[in-house]
Amino acid sequence: MPDRQHPRQHPRRHPGQRRRAAATIRTVLAAVTVFVASLAPGLIASWSPLALLRIPLDALVALVVLVLLPWRPARRIVAVLAATLIVLSIVGAALDRTFTATVGRTFDVVTGWPELSDGYGVVSDSTGPVLAVLLVVLLAIAAIGATVAVSASLLHLAAVLGRRRAPSLIGASAVTAGWLALALVGAQLVPGQPVAAADALSETVAKVDQAAAAERDQAAFDRAGATDPYAQLPASDLLTGLKGKDVIIAFVESYGQVAVQGTPFSSGVDAVLRDGDAQLAAHGYSERSAFLTSSTFGGISWLAHATLQTGLWVDSQQKYDQVTAGHRLTLSDAFRRAGWRTISDVPSDTKPWPVGSSFYHYGTQLNATNVGYQGPKFSYARVPDQYTLSYFQQHELARPHAPLMAEIDFVSSHTPWTPLPHPVPWEAIGDGSIYDSQPAQGLPPSTVWQSRQHVQELYGQSIQYTMGSLFSFLTTFDDPNLVMVVLGDHQPASVVSGAGANHDVPVSIIAKDPAVTQRIASWGWQPTMLPSPTAPVWRMDAFRNRFFSAYGG
Repeated sequence: MPDRQHPRQHPRRHPGQRRRAAATIRTVLAAVTVFVASLAPGLIASWSPLALLRIPLDALVALVVLVLLPWRPARRIVAVLAATLIVLSIVGAALDRTFTATVGRTFDVVTGWPELSDGYGVVSDSTGPVLAVLLVVLLAIAAIGATVAVSASLLHLAAVLGRRRAPSLIGASAVTAGWLALALVGAQLVPGQPVAAADALSETVAKVDQAAAAERDQAAFDRAGATDPYAQLPASDLLTGLKGKDVIIAFVESYGQVAVQGTPFSSGVDAVLRDGDAQLAAHGYSERSAFLTSSTFGGISWLAHATLQTGLWVDSQQKYDQVTAGHRLTLSDAFRRAGWRTISDVPSDTKPWPVGSSFYHYGTQLNATNVGYQGPKFSYARVPDQYTLSYFQQHELARPHAPLMAEIDFVSSHTPWTPLPHPVPWEAIGDGSIYDSQPAQGLPPSTVWQSRQHVQELYGQSIQYTMGSLFSFLTTFDDPNLVMVVLGDHQPASVVSGAGANHDVPVSIIAKDPAVTQRIASWGWQPTMLPSPTAPVWRMDAFRNRFFSAYGG
């Protein structure tokens, strides 16, 4: 009989060994949790794994305090507080990175909450309310779970170290000494991220400083709004240099300096603007252009609108809510007082806009629901800019009318810049059904946004479309009484503008009557639609007063 094959016998691990192995794994996981959580703000800010090669003072101090505390309930309270501070610093870093990428500045712990709410609205519009709520719930669960995990890890590590208090404190002293040495020499592996890390403490100090700065800024804003040299002027002295003219203030979404200068995609926009100069000259128009520094970046367009209209630096939702609840004289209200019929045309709106009547005092409000548009949406843009111009021409300018003033928002150049509409013959626009096939001819955002270069190219094309439509409108309908102020509301988001981009946007005044542009000769604006790098740059809040002065009695 052949020998039986016996399976190899593995020695059984003693229960004590299994417990020690499990305890070791738990300790390692606790250390990794605390270590990574403490360094996560720097990792989020720099987006470099080298940010993990730092010494986190926050965690070190928390562990030393926990080891020294004799009372167990006190240790739990301290652990929860330390974990909460660490998780809040992670949330703060994530908000700062998101806000910097979208609106060009960090999250303001004092004034940023309404803007965070607005951001939720954008997400809800993009994903649907159910997914938006689910996302918020998941984020809340993640934050709570992270706080529980970090506090439990701190308590476990403190218990392990407490059993070897003397060597643990000696080790902590050595690490602290190393941290101080690295802090003194300012050692960095990642620019802006010291190896001697104190992310939670730094985040807390930064937000406290931010709160103090916000208080000072709010006081300055209140002082600026307390007086208005034009508020008491009689209506007969307002805007006399524009009597008999139809005036349109046209905001071009995301039309920033990067569209016209120094970028791979600006050459296409520049060609459209130069061609526009030639078209306008052939039809007897004159134009003057410069730059304005917007109060916002990448989004929150209504802050720029309010800044231009009020002559106040409205750079937060808090200031916007404050000023629009008051009685500051706006450009639109000045035109109304002086006898113009006033209109707002905001094709992205689908709901009533109470501030439009209560603060800006527009007599008529047009939006996506009342301009007869039956065509398709183009991502964010519910109505193509050419249709907006066509409807306004047919229903407002072409009919017999008293002089009107309108603010029109052009939204085809709004992020995500795809799919884009294409120009169609003016006489074929009709109710917009002609656009039905166009969205399918473009790429969806999910495809385009995989490539930054592709995003930038389509951004440039969106500006070309809007400005080309504007020039075609002016030269096709050739209105001798029309005056247009055309400007961007803000630079596009950092994915297009790049890190550290300024807030400057092109601005132009276009008119057929040479007397209109002659009145601003002293401004030094350039006679072109394409301002050069040497063109004047004003803050946007300076425009209102200078406009009143140039065209007043």
